[in-house]
Amino acid sequence: MAKTGDRARTKAASALGSLDFALDRGSPVPLYHQLAQQLEAAIGHGVLAPGNLLGNEVDLSVRLGLSRPTVRQAIQSLVDKGLLVRRRGVGTQVVHSQVRRPLELSSLYDDLEAAGQGPATEVVRNEVVPAACDVAAALGVPEGSEVTVLDRLRLTHGRPVALLRNYLPVPLLDLDSARLESTGLYRVMRSAGITLHSARQTVGARAATAQEAARLDESAGAALLTMRRTAYDDTGRPVEYGTHLYRASLYTFDFQLLVRP
Repeated sequence: MAKTGDRARTKAASALGSLDFALDRGSPVPLYHQLAQQLEAAIGHGVLAPGNLLGNEVDLSVRLGLSRPTVRQAIQSLVDKGLLVRRRGVGTQVVHSQVRRPLELSSLYDDLEAAGQGPATEVVRNEVVPAACDVAAALGVPEGSEVTVLDRLRLTHGRPVALLRNYLPVPLLDLDSARLESTGLYRVMRSAGITLHSARQTVGARAATAQEAARLDESAGAALLTMRRTAYDDTGRPVEYGTHLYRASLYTFDFQLLVRP
């Protein structure tokens, strides 16, 4: 019986064989970068699927007529981007591509589902607490008044992607943990008749604490993207305040910048 690794190598070899690498040796763009770009495109379009194992550097260099250092540099650049991973005793393997999220008022759950990323949720905390100063200011409620705090771990294909903390005014809606593990918060809010209209959002970055790293399957000190958002309904009322952490190795924000007329 064929082993899983053998099947993955066979699929990858078949996929690689169908790729037509167009490497321009006269271009000022380094060959390793050209190769990396084309491998990245193949991963992004699903030609090289998650779990596929690439051939070793010797095989690839012979097939493409490139030096081993060139192939090694191309592969390393994709390892650094989180698209490939080197596994001892297994080889270089395609991993799940990064989640690319547009900066618009949308739910992470909806974005992941639309991208075919198989979202799943673990509700870690769902309780009523007194509003701290920053939470009260964001939600427009008195400090110390009751708010619901919701902590969730968001996963794709079984891999942790984000730690989500959201605060909501207690009278707003009933948050059922079982339901929140099968759908997104914004869907629950919409089904309760809340019309989300706009949000103020800040994006940043910092290093993971040991506890955060353990939950996200990262090393302590790994880079995390941060997002702080206050969402408003169609009456201008603050309805949700969130502080989220995303694995930088698996997640990016997309910006569209326009020239001001």
